[in-house]
Amino acid sequence: MVLISGCLIGVNCKYNGKHNLREEILTHFNGENLAPICPEQLGGLTTPRLPAEIQGGDGKDVLHGRAKVVRSDGVDVTEEFIKGANETLKIAKSLGITKAILKAKSPSCGAGKIYDGSFSDIIIDGDGVTTALLKENGIEVYSDEEFSEKI
Repeated sequence: MVLISGCLIGVNCKYNGKHNLREEILTHFNGENLAPICPEQLGGLTTPRLPAEIQGGDGKDVLHGRAKVVRSDGVDVTEEFIKGANETLKIAKSLGITKAILKAKSPSCGAGKIYDGSFSDIIIDGDGVTTALLKENGIEVYSDEEFSEKI
C-alpha cells in the first residue's frame, strides 16, 4: 500500500477546491493499493481555503519551531499543518505504509521543492510539513513529478 495525496487521484481537496488528478499514477497502480490523504483537511482546514506557504524555512523547520505556515492573508496556520502531518503519520503507521507519493511544491506534501513563502511562485529546496514528518519516521516520500522514476 502506498500513501498518496488525495488530490492526485481526483479528490477535490486542493486549496482552491479542485484536484490535481494524475491519470498516470492511477494507471501505474491500476487504481489499487493507494491510501489517499489530505493533510490540510486532516489538520482541520476547510476546502476551499486560502493558499498557504512556509515562511522562514521548510517543513522540518516548522516541525522544530523554527518556521511557520502562513496563509496569503497573513493568518498563521502552523498548528493545523502540524496536526495534519501527525494525523497522516498515524494513518501511515496503522496501514504499515513505507512509501508515499505526495503533491509537489505543497506546504504539506512537497518533496524536495516547495514555494519560498513570498507568494510569488519562487521555488526553493525543501520539504513540506507532512513530508518532513514522514521522512523523520522512515517513510520514503516521492513527489508526483518523480514517482515513475522511483516506484
